[in-house]
Amino acid sequence: MSRHRLGTSLYAGVLFAVLGAIAWLSGQPFVFPSLGPSAFLLAFERRGNRTRLGRVVASHAIGGVAGLLAYTLLGAGVILTATPSPGSAAGLHLVASGVCSIVLTSWGMIATGTNHAPACATTLIVSLGLLSTPGQVGLIVVSVVVLVGVHGAVVEGFRRVVEESHPRYAG
Repeated sequence: MSRHRLGTSLYAGVLFAVLGAIAWLSGQPFVFPSLGPSAFLLAFERRGNRTRLGRVVASHAIGGVAGLLAYTLLGAGVILTATPSPGSAAGLHLVASGVCSIVLTSWGMIATGTNHAPACATTLIVSLGLLSTPGQVGLIVVSVVVLVGVHGAVVEGFRRVVEESHPRYAG
């Protein structure tokens, strides 16, 4: 069991390091909080099928779009970089935007069968004004695609190398 803990931990770090390198080299926010839980889940359940990988991307896309819609309608112009004053209109707008985005994201994931809890963090990142432009939402989706793509490539490469000798991967 300790080998699984170490392998999962290191592999989640590797997945996140790829995005960190892209963020560092590009100067773009390819790293954001909801990718950490997604990297962990991919690392912990390494043998997930392609359908599950598609759900991860779809759920974050739903979260991004729902967050953008909620922010545009309810929170535009307010950014949660400091705690709003108690009882302020700005605070109310952000709360309404966050609540709306969670409702829309939850509904969207359930309706499409793409449940992936970290997408609820993505929707809050967007709806609270932290990454809340259409371009930034697009970058969120690209980041998730890169994360899932790297994971898929690693899993497929591992499977090809060990499929005959490893009981989990043998036909």
